[in-house]
Amino acid sequence: TCAGLAPAKHRPEVISIADFGGVGDGRTLNTWAFRKAVYRIQHQRRRGGTTLHVPAGTWLAGSFNLTSHMTLFLARGAVLKATQDTRGWPLVEPLPSYGRGRELPGPRYASFIHGDGLRDVVITGDRGVIDGQGEVWWNMWRRRTLEHTRPNLVEFMHSTGIHISNIVLKNSPFWNIHPVYCDNVVVTNMMILAPRDSPNTDGVDPDSSSNVCIEDSYISTGDDLVAIKSGWDEYGIAYGRPSAGVTVRRVRGSSPFSGIAIGSEASGGVRDVLVEDCAIFDSGYGIHIKTNVGRGGYIRNVTVDGVRLTGVRSGVRIAGDVGDHPDAHFSQLAVPTVDAVRISNVWGVNVQQPGSLEGIRASPFTRICLSNVKLFGDAAWKCRDVRGAALGVQPSPCAELATSFA
Repeated sequence: TCAGLAPAKHRPEVISIADFGGVGDGRTLNTWAFRKAVYRIQHQRRRGGTTLHVPAGTWLAGSFNLTSHMTLFLARGAVLKATQDTRGWPLVEPLPSYGRGRELPGPRYASFIHGDGLRDVVITGDRGVIDGQGEVWWNMWRRRTLEHTRPNLVEFMHSTGIHISNIVLKNSPFWNIHPVYCDNVVVTNMMILAPRDSPNTDGVDPDSSSNVCIEDSYISTGDDLVAIKSGWDEYGIAYGRPSAGVTVRRVRGSSPFSGIAIGSEASGGVRDVLVEDCAIFDSGYGIHIKTNVGRGGYIRNVTVDGVRLTGVRSGVRIAGDVGDHPDAHFSQLAVPTVDAVRISNVWGVNVQQPGSLEGIRASPFTRICLSNVKLFGDAAWKCRDVRGAALGVQPSPCAELATSFA
């Protein structure tokens, strides 16, 4: 385990949301109660920090911020629900590494639970629930009536020492957990749920962040279970902050898209990724590394070891032609590199297509190494503009990888 990166610290002081006028009846709007409680924690500055306790009940609220040295604790039977009244939802500036909202130009809606520039923050509980009630946002997306990019469920920016554990996240309007420009982030013992047809409800998206650990969790959503990112085209290149030192371990789940994804927005670079002992079922892609001309950046030193696939459309996909662009200003000369990807001990049954490894003509993917990859289905590998090696691969690898390891 790497949970020691950001442990769930004991806090000497505990306060209850009920002390600030909160009412857990599922009807009373508690936004101000949460904001007042966080304000009190921020300004009292108790040594060792403070736990904000959310008792059993249904606590309706709008978007609110957390502060440093605090724990948000959801008791067993506590359900923290996002209001479905979107009219007064606050807006925040677009991320500098994206240059605009991910879905629409301009600002974006603030996440339900948000933190910026924080240290030592814990969100945990006794299987309490954070429910984004995202259907109203999904329907706006489907009807094309959104005015701005949808809110994430939980987002931390420019923060360090973030620990999220032992709760259930469900029905996020957009991405579930989004650490961006962060260091030392742990997501462990989580359940993250959204309907299979809910748009863009990624599970955990580390973004231009370092030392991130995602482990011992179950994720079943409408999009990638884990997606490692680092900015979008020229904006991500200019911001220049990679995602580095990301571990994904003992994650199980199902997605109509990808189990474990890197990209496609990886313009600041992604390096030093370890994926091990994961199980992905009833999904589109098992392992999916995706980029495009115009992205720039790099994806390198990725190790995947010990992944079980059941009922997936494609076992392994590494592609250089995936993803849209924020605007027309991206450069055709911003060609990404993909190098040193090691995939070993992958076992798949009921796999429609073992995989495709399709690089970029101007920048072939290099050192793509497969070892003991057994994907049982009827189709063959697809490869082009890729170089590497293969050993113990079934079905037989394509010619570009048909050499043994030196």
